[in-house]
Amino acid sequence: MTTTPALVIKQANAAMVKENIERRPVGNTDVRIEIAYSGICHSDVHQARSEWGADIFPMVPGHEIVGHVVEVGAGVTKFKVGQAVGVGVFVNSCLECSACKANLESYCEKGPVGSYNAVDYNGEVQYGGYSKEIVTDEHFVLSIPEGVSLAEFAPLLCAGITVYSPLKHWKTGPGMKVAILGLGGLGHLAVKFAVALGAEVTVLGHSLSKKADALSFGAVDYRSTSDKQTFIDLKKKFDFILNTTSANISVDEILGLIKLDGTLIFAGLPVEDQTFNVFNITGARRSIAGSQVGGQVEVQEMLDFAAKHNIGSTIELLDASDSKNIDAAWDRVVDADVRYRFVIDAQTI
Repeated sequence: MTTTPALVIKQANAAMVKENIERRPVGNTDVRIEIAYSGICHSDVHQARSEWGADIFPMVPGHEIVGHVVEVGAGVTKFKVGQAVGVGVFVNSCLECSACKANLESYCEKGPVGSYNAVDYNGEVQYGGYSKEIVTDEHFVLSIPEGVSLAEFAPLLCAGITVYSPLKHWKTGPGMKVAILGLGGLGHLAVKFAVALGAEVTVLGHSLSKKADALSFGAVDYRSTSDKQTFIDLKKKFDFILNTTSANISVDEILGLIKLDGTLIFAGLPVEDQTFNVFNITGARRSIAGSQVGGQVEVQEMLDFAAKHNIGSTIELLDASDSKNIDAAWDRVVDADVRYRFVIDAQTI
């Protein structure tokens, strides 16, 4: 075992503390990565504050990880020392079920192993990217294209693929009218990807405070969901709406904006159950669907697409030399007071 500094949470709602954690030795197909940047995801807050349950403490959050390879196992074939790489939401799956064989490891029937707050099949507790190093099997390591900003690419490992995967699955492209609900950490990337895929994009936000940003990202319109006129003007306009928020929404009002055979897709993760009137889906043969991050092949496709189209997350970079900076950033995440994603400079841990 080796040790590395990390930001550790000892119990639910506790402040972070800096401590050394243990990482496993580099096995035959393992890659040891010196972490450069680690994105902050809203799910980090949910899990560390016991809002989803099944929490494992002590906890080291972080599943938006980029850095450089510093050691590889003898059997590693995909990566070499010095290469820029990333690790996302999952670090293992069975690789044998139908989902895994279809390159959909995130839907593994045995249950994929999360990058943190998870126990691997061998009983090893997983610690995430709020640390200086991580050891991961090469199957769950991604290649970061040359010439990109590593800090801006870190959030793509979760936020980016969370929106890219449904956009591709629902065949986003030219001629489609797509609405993105929410312009936050997920939503701002959804706009950038949907525009690059060729769709006409409208953003639906609670207020108009982010309209200028949305238009700068390529959206053609921005409407407030607090304005009843929005639901009159945009009635049955969209092929699908991607909900990127983690807040409760008026599902029935949003459904009214969707065309015949259109879909409302949930990518954000609200804590409370969402409800709707069945007549609002039967009356226009609408669908309600969900999506999570894609498998490894799709994540790599997303990273390459982002590099080609100059897409990165719009970020605020955090100095972790004082862990209180990260605690304060979490509070701002909860208050939606970030434009648009926090990223930790891991070398300051």
